[in-house]
Amino acid sequence: MAKKTKSIPVHSLPDGHNLGIVVGKMSAKEIPLDEASHAHRHDFHFFIIQEKGVTFFEVDFKKYKISKSSVLYIHPNQVHRFLETTDTTIYGLLITNENLHPEYIDLLEEITPVNPMLIKEDSLSILTDTAMLCIKSFERKQDRLYHTLLKDNCNALVALILSAYLEKDKPAEKYSRFEAVTKKFKASLERNFTTMKRPSDYAKILSISTPYLNECVKNTTGQPVSYHIQQRVILETKRLLYHSNKSVKEIATELGYDDYPYFSRLFTKVVGTTAITFKNKNLD
Repeated sequence: MAKKTKSIPVHSLPDGHNLGIVVGKMSAKEIPLDEASHAHRHDFHFFIIQEKGVTFFEVDFKKYKISKSSVLYIHPNQVHRFLETTDTTIYGLLITNENLHPEYIDLLEEITPVNPMLIKEDSLSILTDTAMLCIKSFERKQDRLYHTLLKDNCNALVALILSAYLEKDKPAEKYSRFEAVTKKFKASLERNFTTMKRPSDYAKILSISTPYLNECVKNTTGQPVSYHIQQRVILETKRLLYHSNKSVKEIATELGYDDYPYFSRLFTKVVGTTAITFKNKNLD
């Protein structure tokens, strides 16, 4: 395992790309595995279209084998790394929040986390054609409307990828009231889990009662609101324990827990082992 750092490394766009968009096509030999194989986050959204080959990824402690034609979206918060690629050709889009349509940002928050998704040949053709349009736009820096054209074309690609994921979900108009409330709760949880730990905090944001929020979430997921709050905190704790050299007490403070003993008990209860044991198990 790579040497731990004081915090999880956050990769930014390569130097010289101050407009906040990078798009390109790469073969397996061109993927910078020396850098990408170490666990990291991004400060941008990362979209991958795999045209052919086999790729092994790890995203938030889950390993994925991506074979055949597939798409994958990685949210800026997710810790991930490339493990291996074989005979791979991929299109990649790196794009910051500032360049994404606000509606797409909201939808990406709603669908996160997502698994790699196989795509059919006709869908692949549309995606790769659009990706190539983005690449050509990216290269035409002399165009007077360069940034506008590039941003619009890349947002079209994001929309196509989003649509592919959303096709597997219910149309919004078919959500039950319980499902709609649960989706809003999960989106709010992602934004606020370090500062808001009580179900009543989220009920207040959604302008509903705490019992009704619990009823909606439990009806939809089988688990109460408190369970989802704890699971999100524990995921972030695991990320920091595994990928950084912060102490458990430092992590507790970072995640909004002044009561360190309580935080330690919570981790042990949810994970089945102490945070110290989990951390030591994954030391070099």
